[in-house]
Amino acid sequence: QLQASGGGLVQAGGSLRLSCAASGRTFSPNTLGWFRQAPGKEREFVAAIGWRGSVMDYADSVKGRFTVSRDNTKNMVNLQMNSLKPEDTAVYYCAAAASTVPRQFYSVYGEYSYWGQGTQVTVSS
Repeated sequence: QLQASGGGLVQAGGSLRLSCAASGRTFSPNTLGWFRQAPGKEREFVAAIGWRGSVMDYADSVKGRFTVSRDNTKNMVNLQMNSLKPEDTAVYYCAAAASTVPRQFYSVYGEYSYWGQGTQVTVSS
């Protein structure tokens, strides 16, 4: 139901834009988020956005470099990634909560019920 795309190989300092399209149902009232998992590490929170698109939260490691947005008319969530670093290398997953989530819980893995298949982002130094 969630399909992520836009990953690839980029040099440090470069940019990528990830997109996640939902199908089969609408996720308009739901909180949408991005997580990532690097080899040998646990999946970690990256960013999330509320259903109106006006409330966001970011991991400290990506603040000021990544921007999350959503288009409810297209049932999509995007992640613009700028000034990429080698430590951003990971498989990126989009996720949808079962409903709206209070902002203080945006980073909680267990709040998300629907997951995309992941897209690989590799940043070379």
